[in-house]
Amino acid sequence: MKITDLKCAVIGENPVVRIVTDEGIDGYGEIEAYKPYLKPFVLHLRPALLGEDPTNVERVVRKIRNRGGFKPWGSAVSAIEMALWDLAGKAAGLPVYKLLGGKVRDRVRVYNGAVRFPMSGYEPADYAANAAQMAASPEGFTIVKQPIAFHSQMKAEVPDFFYGEPESSAFHGTLNRGLLTERGLDHVVACVRAMKEALGDRVGLALDCGPGWTVPDAIRFAKAVEGLHLMWLEDLITGDYVPWVSADVYREVTRASTTPIHTGEQIYLRHNFKELIEGHAVHVIGPDPCDVGGIAELKWVAEYADLHGVLFAPHGTGNGLLGLAALVQVGATLPDNFIAFEYPVGRPDWWYDIVEGLPNPIVRDGFVDVWNRPGMGVNLVPEAARAYLSEEDRDFFD
Repeated sequence: MKITDLKCAVIGENPVVRIVTDEGIDGYGEIEAYKPYLKPFVLHLRPALLGEDPTNVERVVRKIRNRGGFKPWGSAVSAIEMALWDLAGKAAGLPVYKLLGGKVRDRVRVYNGAVRFPMSGYEPADYAANAAQMAASPEGFTIVKQPIAFHSQMKAEVPDFFYGEPESSAFHGTLNRGLLTERGLDHVVACVRAMKEALGDRVGLALDCGPGWTVPDAIRFAKAVEGLHLMWLEDLITGDYVPWVSADVYREVTRASTTPIHTGEQIYLRHNFKELIEGHAVHVIGPDPCDVGGIAELKWVAEYADLHGVLFAPHGTGNGLLGLAALVQVGATLPDNFIAFEYPVGRPDWWYDIVEGLPNPIVRDGFVDVWNRPGMGVNLVPEAARAYLSEEDRDFFD
């Protein structure tokens, strides 16, 4: 089997990769909805793939891996890697989890991720109501993650929140950073306490915090919420689109408090997790398969973290339905340091009309059952998806 073409179309907001072969089998991968501009970069990698055997996944990815980088640039390599696994599984007649060593669990825990409800405000009562609404969602999530502080509009909506001026940009993930005022820090703690009171001990609470915190504030905050049994504090120092790791800085926060500290969604390749893991700089890491270099790379990082007692909770909020399938397949194979992955959804809703193979409902009691169909187990339906292709992508399924 040989690769005859690499195609990429932006469907909705998600760039979708299609690898075509001379045996009529194809494979799909998907990039986060926030990155429609990556289509030309995906196609830039096309010459390296032509003529290769797609079932030799590692051999093919080695030819393009050094062209990726921290979020967003690793997404092109990651989507191609996932499309290769999809294709290899279909060629073998096996689900991808079988090719990754087999599953160790029959269902995979997820947390709310892309299931969000609009905030009515940024006071403690607003956060409590929103957390209760998420806990009551039909998916039955056992973990809820809530954006706060620099990862929310709190920085702009709460007066005198920090010693700085909130900045906005056309680009997702723009960094705001600074020292919190006493009032600002007390406000965050009050909101967290309100959410925990609403959730009780039946639903775990994780917090998406930044990036943007200073070390003193991060330590103060982690200590202030120690009695609340939070799942983790995510991306206090770096994260999102920050193209560095700062393991030494995270270590200061991690050693100062028993509250679990989490980071890693923007990091590309195992090499850049080395200091975080070996130095025990955080308690939890959360690479995104659409940014880290793909699902095999994610599994390698998870196993190395497990050897060092570091927990694992992968990112994935914007990865779409094909990305969801990839997370389910790799999630089934991860070691026991795995907690849960961030649940992506299809947006707009017509995505559910153009993808076949998903269960209904997808999430039951906070878990997704691992399916056994070949490849990633889901497929685009060309007849339905064509209606959502732009004019320049009309030949995507040809």
